[in-house]
Amino acid sequence: MNIRHRDAFRPAHDNDALVPGARACAYLRVSTGRQAESDLSIPDQRKQVGSFCANKEWTLVADYVEPGASAMDDNRPEFQKMIERATDDDHPFDVIVVHSFSRFFRDSFGLEMYIRKLAKEGVRLVSITQELGDDPAQVMMRQVIALFDEYQSRENAKHVLRAMKENARQGFYNGSPVPLGYRAEETEKRGARVKKKLVIDPAEAETVRLIFRLYRHGDGQSGPLGVKHTVTWLNERGYRTRRGARFGVATLHTILTSPVYVGQWVFNKRDSRTLREKPIDQWITVEVPPIIERAEFDAVQATLKANNSRVTAPRVVTGPILLTGLARCASCDGAMTLRTGTSKTGAIHKYYTCSTCARMGKSACKGRSVRMDTLDNLVVDHLSRQLFTTERLTEILAAAFARRAEKAMEVDGRVTALQRDVVDAADKLKRLYRMVEDGVAELDDILRDRISSLKLDRERAQAALDCIQAQATPATEVPPEMIERFGQEMRENIANGEIPFRKAYLRSVIDRIEVDDHVVRVIGDTATLEQVMAGKSVPTSGVRSLVRKWRAPRDSNSRPSESKSDALSS
Repeated sequence: MNIRHRDAFRPAHDNDALVPGARACAYLRVSTGRQAESDLSIPDQRKQVGSFCANKEWTLVADYVEPGASAMDDNRPEFQKMIERATDDDHPFDVIVVHSFSRFFRDSFGLEMYIRKLAKEGVRLVSITQELGDDPAQVMMRQVIALFDEYQSRENAKHVLRAMKENARQGFYNGSPVPLGYRAEETEKRGARVKKKLVIDPAEAETVRLIFRLYRHGDGQSGPLGVKHTVTWLNERGYRTRRGARFGVATLHTILTSPVYVGQWVFNKRDSRTLREKPIDQWITVEVPPIIERAEFDAVQATLKANNSRVTAPRVVTGPILLTGLARCASCDGAMTLRTGTSKTGAIHKYYTCSTCARMGKSACKGRSVRMDTLDNLVVDHLSRQLFTTERLTEILAAAFARRAEKAMEVDGRVTALQRDVVDAADKLKRLYRMVEDGVAELDDILRDRISSLKLDRERAQAALDCIQAQATPATEVPPEMIERFGQEMRENIANGEIPFRKAYLRSVIDRIEVDDHVVRVIGDTATLEQVMAGKSVPTSGVRSLVRKWRAPRDSNSRPSESKSDALSS
């Protein structure tokens, strides 16, 4: 049995001190996926390292290949596997061979740290193009080479980022993962470079629209689903991400908060290594075709904010105060919360008071207070007399039907585009099948892949088409007697009964109540009102479902739009 003790290794002044038969390990790396796909650099490195080891009469016992990984840090799976194996107790390697030191590390500190870590285990690092020994002069030369490698890498990164910024300013896509609902399409060529832009993928865009619709309005059988219920709904019905994975809460939240869906793709927002957000003046906004209307997107952001447990607690929904969670200060958008006071006679009075002023003083907000019974009665009386009347409800429905007719025309255009995609994919498949049958082409691997890709395109387009047709709702007239009955029930329900019960009905049709000095604005969404009127969204007084705490505040703090096209204003 051959037993090799760590002390048997003696550092020398040149590579020849490693005797013939030394066990070598090769580390092969390229920086980008494009280099890895070209399959040129890695084979060349392997060939040169093999020849070098053969000349030294070293035995090449293993190689570790790192395709498309930067050497500025050690966040490389194969690199870590190699280091872990090299420092194992059985000492499987005497030397690690690389084409150049820059293949191993492009950070001078990192290079020296790992060289010393390997030396403690009796393992040397050898570059076949930069053969250096261990005497002080050659160690200094290696460190100088490492500094130049690091400088060159950082300079290259700076110039690449500058080019990518200019590319983004011109409206072109830089190659990050394409958001669901879009695809990168070649638009022009500049020499050998292909320029691409984000365009809407009709099939995937329908999935994005469905996600926003489910979260905001529900599936037509209930009210808004919320983040977790939307995820469950999609997964149960076979919807998948572009990579074929099931949807998750984090994935769905990213889609709901991404500004790309209203036509704003942001480049250079985060540092690629630390993922820290850069200053906003370094962001570059690229205009892309929108999938979601701005009003719908803003409404979703407002709902996400309201559903955040750090913004709206469950007691706001089920508590004993009628307008808690709805009433907001018009000056600072702070919540109007309960404050009590005692008069000279000992009577206790309750007020809605601006919470910002109460917590931070008048320097934050001048503040305002309204007696609780006064504001409660004012809102209930206004809704009963100005909204829940047959005439007003009929007027709102008429406007809603007109907007629905306009949207129907847009949907017809999307249906036509999807039908064209289905037919085009089917025609291409027929032509390929005919070529194989006629003997013009052989069914090789390339042709099989092309057929599979066309089948997938056809299935995706057909699925999106089925989704549109399933979600389509006919513009049916609501009978006058139903409108009158709805108005009467709402007038009774918001005025009588337990507070949580009345609050549930108010929240079913109202988004917010803005309290100003001389006016109170009651704001809601006519689409929601239409759903409640049709019986598709039933108010409940249960505890609200909260979005999980993982969500960062900056992801959901978009302030709701100051005005809505469908606002109900007093």
